[in-house]
Amino acid sequence: MSHAPAGPPPLYQRKAEFFRLLGHPVRIRTLELLSVGPTTVRALLDDIGVEPAYLSQQLAVLRRAGVVTSRREGPLVVYRLTGPDVADLLRVARRILAELLTEQQRLLDELRADVGTDLDAEAVASR
Repeated sequence: MSHAPAGPPPLYQRKAEFFRLLGHPVRIRTLELLSVGPTTVRALLDDIGVEPAYLSQQLAVLRRAGVVTSRREGPLVVYRLTGPDVADLLRVARRILAELLTEQQRLLDELRADVGTDLDAEAVASR
């Protein structure tokens, strides 16, 4: 029995791999900082507060994925996003998260109001 040659992975699998790439707090924070503009490794380290070797690993992952590029400028290494789309994606993710949290807060407020009503009813019933 012969098998058809394996082709490239389906698009949905590639998307999942891309979102796994983004699924790391240090990488997300790095991309947020780079969304503002090109940044030195030193500035990234100062803001993110991780060990240099750890940041270097995460930057290498982002470079291999083609999301960021680096360039040496004298003694400094400067990183930048390869294009504006990742910054746009992060802004959209922030909006979605804000909407979700707003809805959760509304539900929490409703629950607290119901608990207050329940407690008032219990107090009246116990008199």
